[in-house]
Amino acid sequence: MGNQNRAKYEARAAIVKALAHPARLMIVDELTGHNQRCVWELTELVGSDLSTVSRHLSVLRNAGIVESEKRGTTVYYRLRVRCIRKFFECVESVLRAGARDRQEALM
Repeated sequence: MGNQNRAKYEARAAIVKALAHPARLMIVDELTGHNQRCVWELTELVGSDLSTVSRHLSVLRNAGIVESEKRGTTVYYRLRVRCIRKFFECVESVLRAGARDRQEALM
């Protein structure tokens, strides 16, 4: 495999890895339905303390999934690209197909 291909797959893996946590998936899902949320709203949603949610947001920001804007003392987060919703739809399709397969195996 060439260096260019390897770099492409490593970049993809970094994005998927950033999404590979239930709290981060919750945050991204919340942001797909809303233009933006402040860190306090996301803290309430996730049900974790501010520092934990801030770390999750940092992972998502470093992966290029979310971006932030500070207004006064409040930081607001939004998705950098809206197409992440299509990724979630694909994941849900995989889950449904797996559930069908398991159901058929029981028959």
